[in-house]
Amino acid sequence: MKLRRDIFQAISDPTRRSILVLLATQTMTAGAIASNFEVARPTISKHIQILNECELIEANQQGREIYYQLKIEKMKEVDLWIDQLRQLWESRFDNLDSYLAKLKKDNK
Repeated sequence: MKLRRDIFQAISDPTRRSILVLLATQTMTAGAIASNFEVARPTISKHIQILNECELIEANQQGREIYYQLKIEKMKEVDLWIDQLRQLWESRFDNLDSYLAKLKKDNK
């Protein structure tokens, strides 16, 4: 049975986040991606595999090379989740601001 990886598990790693940033700007081969890091290429290949399994990137073979690109629609899932948290915290900060303003007014 193959373990399905979670998007948030994938982006929890700083190297994988850096790979996503690289692929946000251009399509790249594994070798081109690896050249941006000071770790062994098999390590980067494993990170690429995890990102691919989570469908955050996709692979397209062109001749002998495989090019990877960001799947922006999957990143929207992350953005929606973060936006929900942002709205919750902004609401809490607004409530705190109102409460502090009330305390300040009551102390005058």
